[in-house]
Amino acid sequence: MSDEILIWGAGAIGGILGAYWARAGVPVKMVDIVAEHAAACSTTGLSIEGPVEEFTQVVPTVTPDELTGTYSRIVLAVKAHATEPALDALLPHLADDGVILSAQNGLNERTIAARAGAARTMGAFVNYGADWHGPGRILFGNRGAVVVGEIDGEIRDRTREMHRLLQIFEPDAVLTTGIWNYLWGKLGYGAQLFATALTPDSMTANFADPSRGPVLIALAREVMAVAKAEGIEPEPFNGFDPAAYMPGAPDAAAARSIADLAEFNSRTAKTHSGIWRDLAVRKRKTEVDPQIGVISEIAATHGMKTPMIDRLVALIHEIEDGTRPMSADTFAALAEAMPGGRA
Repeated sequence: MSDEILIWGAGAIGGILGAYWARAGVPVKMVDIVAEHAAACSTTGLSIEGPVEEFTQVVPTVTPDELTGTYSRIVLAVKAHATEPALDALLPHLADDGVILSAQNGLNERTIAARAGAARTMGAFVNYGADWHGPGRILFGNRGAVVVGEIDGEIRDRTREMHRLLQIFEPDAVLTTGIWNYLWGKLGYGAQLFATALTPDSMTANFADPSRGPVLIALAREVMAVAKAEGIEPEPFNGFDPAAYMPGAPDAAAARSIADLAEFNSRTAKTHSGIWRDLAVRKRKTEVDPQIGVISEIAATHGMKTPMIDRLVALIHEIEDGTRPMSADTFAALAEAMPGGRA
């Protein structure tokens, strides 16, 4: 069994982790389905670009069909909708007593635990800004929150070790007993980011637009209501204040959080979300169903409806299918699902 950490998915999240760990001398190997990217990382090196830090690091990288051996630590860093096929390929390479760390957006830990077993699943929350720009090139736009924790809330030796490793990349990384609280907080923010991708405008422009604020607030309130029904107490991060969107919270608190998010996103070289990039640049499906659509499924188990989330998912699908443009009018179509109608 190899002592290397295996990173499955060498894109915006996994690629940056791999480059930082390799530079620090941590034995690491990456897997990516893009053969040209794998070849570049292994030969000329992976270039980390942008205002945070710039360097090039060779990181051994293979395609899934080239991978051999078993690993005790696998970091899964693929899009949420690629989780199942990635698990099909990686599980034969996971040691019986190994662990998969989900460095993804959404609640993918549930999917991983169902396939690999809860004892072999660890959760992570990441909010740094990054974009894959091509084979061997990743933009590191800004630092953001990084949190790691076990899905059962316990802290084990392996959890402390993973926290130590994440501190190599992000010195302020947090070790938590409540990883689900962070993941649900990210779901609320994630819903807002999906809404910003309905338009060609930057994240900052969307959060700073007074006419769009009520829609972004209504979305987060819907998600936080489901989190409360689940018995979750979401944690704040990087301007997103879950308490500001909880039932009964004053409008002024939500408005402050929206302003804080506009300010946070104004300080990144990553101007648009990865969702926007999937739609506008890479012309591919987003992770809207497993990341955001799942909120509606969970809400239904509590007898709750999520009209804003449902409308958002439908609009993203229409953009994916080419039947709607990314535009202010499309954002306005989301506003029609607000309680009481258009803002």
